[in-house]
Amino acid sequence: MAEAERIPRVLVVDDELNIRELVQVALKFHGCAVTAAANGSEALHQADIAKPDLIVLDVMLPDIDGFEVCRRLRAAGNEVPVIFLTARDTSSDTVTGLAIGGDDYVTKPFSVEALVARVRAVLRRASRSAQPERAGDLDDTLRVGDLELDEARWTVHRAGVPVELSKTEFRLLAYLMRYQGRVLTRAQLLENVWGWDYAGESQIVETYVSYLRRKLDRLGPPLIHTQRGVGYSLRLPEQAAVHRVHQAQQTWQPEPGGG
Repeated sequence: MAEAERIPRVLVVDDELNIRELVQVALKFHGCAVTAAANGSEALHQADIAKPDLIVLDVMLPDIDGFEVCRRLRAAGNEVPVIFLTARDTSSDTVTGLAIGGDDYVTKPFSVEALVARVRAVLRRASRSAQPERAGDLDDTLRVGDLELDEARWTVHRAGVPVELSKTEFRLLAYLMRYQGRVLTRAQLLENVWGWDYAGESQIVETYVSYLRRKLDRLGPPLIHTQRGVGYSLRLPEQAAVHRVHQAQQTWQPEPGGG
């Protein structure tokens, strides 16, 4: 493969010229090939002809808002990673962006360095996901009780029933299954699933855990458990029961002099 073919292609969509130019210059400096669009219609056109590896997408656009652009891309089968730029720092906007298939979001005003770090993290994650199956791998299937996840085929079944997951949901579940029984902190999950090096966005972890629970719990007993103030773990029902007893024993202390 030629070196030029490995240069990541990024589409920057924002109706403010100064922001487009600022982000373009920063990403080009960090080795990306950058195209730009000033509105939603142009963004959809550029996504079709330029085939970007990632889109930095403003939510507030003059014609079609960024959420609708993302919805149309996903409806057309385009799974290009999307990082939303939003001036509205509310939980509802965050959840909306993630639920429709966004990979990340950055709140305006933003640090260019922070945005570049997010872009690089999402590109790394997408690159790992796109790597072909390695020859000689023995078994790419993770199994915990009646839950089965095939990393090579990107399929999940519980009790034999297929479970449809987004890319991020799949990565999160795979990581929880790989460390079955261990309590994983929000910081660990952010670093290893999202590729972020800090723990300031735990709301995203909580949102995706709730998505997984809704899809898995309808097919059997709960598997993902919350360790209050710490993080999450994936345990079989019998393991969860033992863990609760152990916690109760640690919490309860006999009164002095008790028999």
